[in-house]
Amino acid sequence: MPWDAIFGYANLWAMLCWAILAFAPRRELVIPYLFYAGCGLLALTYAGLIVPLMAGLIADGGPTGRPSPDFTTPAGVMALFDAPGGATIGWIHYLAFDLFVGIWAGRNADRRGINRFIQVPVLFFILMAGPFGLGLYLILRHFIGTKPENSTAPS
Repeated sequence: MPWDAIFGYANLWAMLCWAILAFAPRRELVIPYLFYAGCGLLALTYAGLIVPLMAGLIADGGPTGRPSPDFTTPAGVMALFDAPGGATIGWIHYLAFDLFVGIWAGRNADRRGINRFIQVPVLFFILMAGPFGLGLYLILRHFIGTKPENSTAPS
Protein backbone atom coordinates (compact mmCIF):
# COMPACT_ATOMS: atom_id res chain seq x y z
CA MET A 1 0.00 0.00 0.00
CA PRO A 2 1.47 3.43 -0.90
CA TRP A 3 1.06 4.91 2.59
CA ASP A 4 3.31 7.92 1.93
CA ALA A 5 1.25 8.92 -1.11
CA ILE A 6 -2.07 8.50 0.72
CA PHE A 7 -0.70 10.54 3.64
CA GLY A 8 0.46 13.31 1.27
CA TYR A 9 -2.78 13.49 -0.70
CA ALA A 10 -4.90 13.55 2.46
CA ASN A 11 -2.74 16.34 3.90
CA LEU A 12 -2.90 18.36 0.70
CA TRP A 13 -6.68 17.95 0.48
CA ALA A 14 -7.18 18.95 4.11
CA MET A 15 -4.94 22.04 3.76
CA LEU A 16 -6.90 23.13 0.68
CA CYS A 17 -10.14 22.75 2.65
CA TRP A 18 -8.71 24.72 5.58
CA ALA A 19 -7.60 27.52 3.23
CA ILE A 20 -11.10 27.69 1.78
CA LEU A 21 -12.60 27.70 5.27
CA ALA A 22 -10.30 30.47 6.50
CA PHE A 23 -10.26 32.77 3.49
CA ALA A 24 -13.22 32.12 1.16
CA PRO A 25 -16.58 33.76 1.72
CA ARG A 26 -18.79 31.42 3.76
CA ARG A 27 -21.76 31.44 1.48
CA GLU A 28 -24.42 28.76 1.56
CA LEU A 29 -22.94 27.38 -1.64
CA VAL A 30 -19.43 26.99 -0.22
CA ILE A 31 -20.05 25.38 3.18
CA PRO A 32 -21.98 22.27 2.03
CA TYR A 33 -19.31 21.51 -0.57
CA LEU A 34 -16.60 22.05 2.01
CA PHE A 35 -18.43 19.83 4.47
CA TYR A 36 -19.10 16.93 2.10
CA ALA A 37 -16.04 17.21 -0.13
CA GLY A 38 -13.75 17.99 2.80
CA CYS A 39 -14.95 16.09 5.86
CA GLY A 40 -16.91 13.55 3.85
CA LEU A 41 -14.08 12.57 1.55
CA LEU A 42 -11.62 12.33 4.44
CA ALA A 43 -14.11 10.21 6.41
CA LEU A 44 -14.69 7.89 3.44
CA THR A 45 -10.94 7.57 2.92
CA TYR A 46 -10.54 6.70 6.59
CA ALA A 47 -13.32 4.10 6.41
CA GLY A 48 -11.96 2.68 3.17
CA LEU A 49 -8.60 2.11 4.86
CA ILE A 50 -9.44 1.19 8.46
CA VAL A 51 -11.95 -1.55 7.63
CA PRO A 52 -9.66 -3.60 5.36
CA LEU A 53 -6.70 -2.95 7.67
CA MET A 54 -8.53 -4.19 10.76
CA ALA A 55 -9.88 -7.17 8.76
CA GLY A 56 -6.33 -8.10 7.77
CA LEU A 57 -6.95 -7.53 4.07
CA ILE A 58 -4.17 -4.94 3.73
CA ALA A 59 -0.86 -4.64 5.54
CA ASP A 60 0.06 -1.60 7.61
CA GLY A 61 3.73 -1.80 6.69
CA GLY A 62 4.86 -1.95 10.31
CA PRO A 63 7.70 -3.90 11.85
CA THR A 64 7.21 -7.50 12.87
CA GLY A 65 7.36 -8.55 16.50
CA ARG A 66 5.63 -5.45 17.88
CA PRO A 67 2.75 -5.69 20.37
CA SER A 68 -0.56 -6.40 18.76
CA PRO A 69 -2.50 -3.28 17.88
CA ASP A 70 -5.57 -2.62 20.01
CA PHE A 71 -7.44 0.30 21.55
CA THR A 72 -7.42 -0.90 25.16
CA THR A 73 -3.82 -0.28 26.27
CA PRO A 74 -1.21 2.42 25.64
CA ALA A 75 1.10 -0.24 24.14
CA GLY A 76 -1.67 -1.36 21.80
CA VAL A 77 -2.41 2.18 20.65
CA MET A 78 1.32 2.84 20.19
CA ALA A 79 1.49 -0.31 18.05
CA LEU A 80 -1.28 1.12 15.85
CA PHE A 81 0.82 4.21 15.18
CA ASP A 82 4.10 2.31 14.86
CA ALA A 83 3.45 1.60 11.20
CA PRO A 84 2.99 3.76 8.10
CA GLY A 85 -0.57 2.48 7.65
CA GLY A 86 -1.62 3.08 11.22
CA ALA A 87 -0.05 6.54 11.34
CA THR A 88 -1.65 7.50 8.02
CA ILE A 89 -5.09 6.27 9.01
CA GLY A 90 -4.79 7.94 12.42
CA TRP A 91 -3.74 11.20 10.80
CA ILE A 92 -6.70 11.10 8.39
CA HIS A 93 -8.92 10.63 11.46
CA TYR A 94 -7.48 13.81 12.99
CA LEU A 95 -7.77 15.72 9.71
CA ALA A 96 -11.45 14.81 9.27
CA PHE A 97 -12.52 15.65 12.81
CA ASP A 98 -10.47 18.82 13.11
CA LEU A 99 -11.92 20.08 9.81
CA PHE A 100 -15.42 19.26 11.04
CA VAL A 101 -14.81 21.24 14.23
CA GLY A 102 -13.27 24.09 12.22
CA ILE A 103 -16.31 24.30 9.93
CA TRP A 104 -18.62 24.34 12.94
CA ALA A 105 -16.56 27.02 14.72
CA GLY A 106 -16.36 29.18 11.60
CA ARG A 107 -20.09 29.04 10.96
CA ASN A 108 -20.86 29.58 14.62
CA ALA A 109 -18.51 32.58 14.74
CA ASP A 110 -20.13 34.03 11.62
CA ARG A 111 -23.58 33.74 13.23
CA ARG A 112 -22.25 35.55 16.28
CA GLY A 113 -20.68 38.30 14.18
CA ILE A 114 -17.10 37.49 15.22
CA ASN A 115 -14.65 39.15 12.84
CA ARG A 116 -12.74 36.90 10.45
CA PHE A 117 -9.42 38.40 11.64
CA ILE A 118 -10.18 36.88 15.05
CA GLN A 119 -11.47 33.63 13.57
CA VAL A 120 -8.39 32.79 11.48
CA PRO A 121 -5.99 32.39 14.44
CA VAL A 122 -8.59 30.30 16.28
CA LEU A 123 -9.05 28.12 13.18
CA PHE A 124 -5.27 27.71 13.07
CA PHE A 125 -5.28 26.41 16.65
CA ILE A 126 -8.15 24.03 15.83
CA LEU A 127 -6.12 22.71 12.90
CA MET A 128 -2.87 22.37 14.82
CA ALA A 129 -4.11 21.38 18.29
CA GLY A 130 -7.78 20.36 17.88
CA PRO A 131 -9.17 20.31 21.43
CA PHE A 132 -7.04 23.29 22.50
CA GLY A 133 -8.37 25.32 19.56
CA LEU A 134 -11.94 24.26 20.30
CA GLY A 135 -11.53 25.24 23.95
CA LEU A 136 -10.08 28.58 22.88
CA TYR A 137 -13.05 29.21 20.61
CA LEU A 138 -15.57 28.27 23.31
CA ILE A 139 -13.96 30.75 25.69
CA LEU A 140 -13.70 33.41 22.98
CA ARG A 141 -17.32 33.14 21.91
CA HIS A 142 -18.40 33.69 25.50
CA PHE A 143 -16.81 37.15 25.51
CA ILE A 144 -16.91 38.30 21.87
CA GLY A 145 -19.76 38.70 19.40
CA THR A 146 -23.48 38.69 19.74
CA LYS A 147 -25.25 35.97 21.66
CA PRO A 148 -28.04 34.25 19.74
CA GLU A 149 -31.22 33.27 21.54
CA ASN A 150 -29.90 29.82 22.46
CA SER A 151 -26.33 30.86 23.18
CA THR A 152 -25.21 27.83 25.18
CA ALA A 153 -26.01 25.19 22.56
CA PRO A 154 -23.20 24.30 20.15
CA SER A 155 -25.14 25.37 17.08
